[in-house]
Amino acid sequence: MTTDTEVDVVLPCLNEAEALPWVLGRIPDGWRALVVDNGSTDGSAGIARALGARVVHEPRRGFGAACHAGLTAATAEVVCFCDCDASLDPALLVPFVEEVRSGAADLVLGRRRPQGRGAWPAHARAGNLALARLLRRRTGLGLHDLGPLRAARREPLLALGLTDRRSGYPLEMVVRASDAGWRIAEHDVPYLPRTGASKVTGTWRGTWQAVRDMSRVLGGLPAREEAAR
Repeated sequence: MTTDTEVDVVLPCLNEAEALPWVLGRIPDGWRALVVDNGSTDGSAGIARALGARVVHEPRRGFGAACHAGLTAATAEVVCFCDCDASLDPALLVPFVEEVRSGAADLVLGRRRPQGRGAWPAHARAGNLALARLLRRRTGLGLHDLGPLRAARREPLLALGLTDRRSGYPLEMVVRASDAGWRIAEHDVPYLPRTGASKVTGTWRGTWQAVRDMSRVLGGLPAREEAAR
């Protein structure tokens, strides 16, 4: 198993002080953690810096804004994304990176498999299933999840021209990658109960906002046939 500094892991962060030690402790040796502080008030940035992560500040609120700030700040050939709430293990990204580097896939996604009660609230899972169904219809890909654990090469990601800066960012990435002819793979990953309170999936309101953001992104992108012209 190969690990080196040619991998950056983007970790969007909003008040994740409690989870950061575990998450950063699971970053593979030699990889660099980019913690994108999105306005934390609990000292997350200082904790991340003390634990050896590079901290990027993104004052504009939004999951997509944080993710894209990390992508822009990254310098490694391969960039990974992972939530910063201890629900996903960054060490699971190692085979994702190997798959990208070998040329077997251009974008590798983690399909979340909940472990234990409370790992994935029913309303959040229902919203994700509905969006995944729309995504399959739009792209023809046999994907089941729009989860945050993913890996791809940095320069091609930037070339996709992603514009959403809210919850629609992960969906826009997959749709634009599909339209560009990327090979996209999906693998099961364990999904753990998060540490702390969720800003999105922990409430019906947060889930509805995420679904609305993603639906708006999906509706605003040209149909697959049009994009291919």
